[in-house]
Amino acid sequence: MNPLGGFTFYAVLVILVLLIVALAIKVLREYERGVVFTLGRFTGVKGPGLILLVPIVQQMVRVDLRTLVLDVPSQDVISRDNVSVRVNAVIYFRVVDPEKATIQVENFMMATSQLAQTTLRSVLGKHDLDEMLAERDKLNADIQEILDFQTDAWGIKVGNVEIKHVDIDESMVRAIARQAEAERERRAKIINAEGEQQAAQKLLEAAEILGQRPEAMQLRYLGTLSVVASEQNSTIIFPFPMELASLVPGMTREKG
Repeated sequence: MNPLGGFTFYAVLVILVLLIVALAIKVLREYERGVVFTLGRFTGVKGPGLILLVPIVQQMVRVDLRTLVLDVPSQDVISRDNVSVRVNAVIYFRVVDPEKATIQVENFMMATSQLAQTTLRSVLGKHDLDEMLAERDKLNADIQEILDFQTDAWGIKVGNVEIKHVDIDESMVRAIARQAEAERERRAKIINAEGEQQAAQKLLEAAEILGQRPEAMQLRYLGTLSVVASEQNSTIIFPFPMELASLVPGMTREKG
């Protein structure tokens, strides 16, 4: 018997055994699960840790359970008020059912990305440009709710959706700036008119109070003369009201 031939046989045998062991033993991390198929049929979800498979008979598909981040490409959207904008977003989701994510959809990452793009265009197209810019939290919640409902059949949970950028054409930016300036001018005019109205109301109330006592009106007149005299260096002559004659001793009104 050839000793070299016997050594070669045992070496090949050892290699085959090691290969079978390598194919049979799988190690899954804490955030991984293994969807096992036996002769093509689903037989369970295993992991994490060490699992054993029957070579050739059983196959396994690894599924990551961590939160995944999906960047939705920029989408051309026509708002409800016929403004063309480009919008992109980011989606945070994770697999909660490895069986559905493997069996019910071919590629859940691609499927979720395509669904997110169409949902983004559909939801934003129902809103005005002002709502896109001022109510992002509400739009994020609406998109997240729709995606979460539709991906539930794939074993996917959409945790959060964030609209990142709303890009507007340069001409529209200038139009919005003009609109904002006109709005500021409108508010300034309204505030000025309200101030004039309040001042007129206060003057009317003061006139009514002074009208109740003629003496108060005369004292107000004398106070005004004192203020004017203290601020001016020139001589100012005012007609002297005869109604004050009764208030000054020794002064009487001539009778004609």
